[in-house]
Amino acid sequence: MNKSKNTDYSRLQYTNRHDARKTALIILNTLDKKLKTLDGVLKDVLGKDSPFSSKDQALFYALVFGVLRWRKKLDWIIAQFSKTRLNKIDYKILNILRLGIFQIIFLTRIPPSAAVNTSVEMVKSMGQPWTVGYVNGLLRSIARGYKKINFPDIEKDTVTALSINKSFPEWIIKRWLYRFGYEETTALCDAINSIPPITIRTNTLKTTRKKLKTNLKSIAEKIEITNYSADGIRFFNPKNPIPKIKAFKNGWFQVQDEGAQIVTVLSNPQPGEKVLDACSGLGGKTGHMAQIMKNTGSIIALDKHNKKLLSLESEMSRLGVSIVTTCTHDLNNPLNVERFGMFDRIFVDAPCSGLGVMRRNPDTKWFTSENNLKHYKERQIIFLENLAHLVKPSGFLVYSVCSTEPEENEEVIKVFQNRHSEFIIDNIPAELPPHIHSLINKDGHLKTYPHTHNMDGFFSVSFKRIK
Repeated sequence: MNKSKNTDYSRLQYTNRHDARKTALIILNTLDKKLKTLDGVLKDVLGKDSPFSSKDQALFYALVFGVLRWRKKLDWIIAQFSKTRLNKIDYKILNILRLGIFQIIFLTRIPPSAAVNTSVEMVKSMGQPWTVGYVNGLLRSIARGYKKINFPDIEKDTVTALSINKSFPEWIIKRWLYRFGYEETTALCDAINSIPPITIRTNTLKTTRKKLKTNLKSIAEKIEITNYSADGIRFFNPKNPIPKIKAFKNGWFQVQDEGAQIVTVLSNPQPGEKVLDACSGLGGKTGHMAQIMKNTGSIIALDKHNKKLLSLESEMSRLGVSIVTTCTHDLNNPLNVERFGMFDRIFVDAPCSGLGVMRRNPDTKWFTSENNLKHYKERQIIFLENLAHLVKPSGFLVYSVCSTEPEENEEVIKVFQNRHSEFIIDNIPAELPPHIHSLINKDGHLKTYPHTHNMDGFFSVSFKRIK
């Protein structure tokens, strides 16, 4: 994004940065412009240090993530009380209404009058006096009458009822009902709408999981070890932001969902190997591979964004990882074997829809369309095609996405297998811990889901080159 543009969140640095509600509004408005993802906007607005007290920070995150999780249900409630149709309401006013209604319905410690009054004040600050009465009257009517609303009947129209009650786009509900049935779709929606724990991975190059868990006891709640990952820890409500926790500063852990940790375990890099992390991003899986390799051998971290690679280099330094070198390259173009040589193992954590991580990124619900899935599939196939020739005989090519959708999962694998008879799926990779076998189906596909495994939705396959 061009930083010279006078965006809402750039003005925020000098005006509303310490007001949780106004900051939440700016975040939601910026997302509606579809200029950046939630992660990107949060980083732009908050920077490295949160501007809020712990109490206001909790309110801020509750508002942003809550409105995004329950947006469709909130909009349906608005439609029951408003004489103005939703598509005729200015998106800035609509987001103020969503914030107000979310507080009234979900944040029971906030009096409805406070939710209404703060919403009205935000409308006044926008310089649109003709909307003040509308927002005030509508929110007061909803506060009095929302408990009497009759929602769509699940028996008469299952798709519409689930879409509104669970707050998901209808196209997602339709495909999940077809694949999973009613009960499992409901469970999946509920899991995604729940507040997930913060999950971290112990950096075993510097400490042990036992020592790290003990270290965190005084600063977090509900600390427990993960069910599948040997290095993972989950917790809630840390007293300080993650970057300010001493153990983080010392490089003892990275923030990483358990599903992402399991995917790296499936890749199974060995000490001394030459590995390519083909879509390295900010380096979560890069750091994990380095610790599995005991910081011996070599990893080339590849990404098309140089800014990400600079952050990755800083992250490797924090972790004490010394075997990673970075390279900027767009995988829409093939890699030159003469330049890179051959690899023992190539890990492709491909760009995807992100529908598997909606519980952490609820904006994905509203800003990804079904048509996007075909685009992602095509790109994922191109990436695999442009990397396959760099795998050594008896080497491995590991494909991974944080999506549970067939277009990005089985369909990609099928195309690749049809084109590359020199690769077979390594159904149960050597040295894979036995308790992880249950996550791999008979076809050798690793799949994780929020409602069955309490982790994000991931798909991964390990290919072995046999000729």
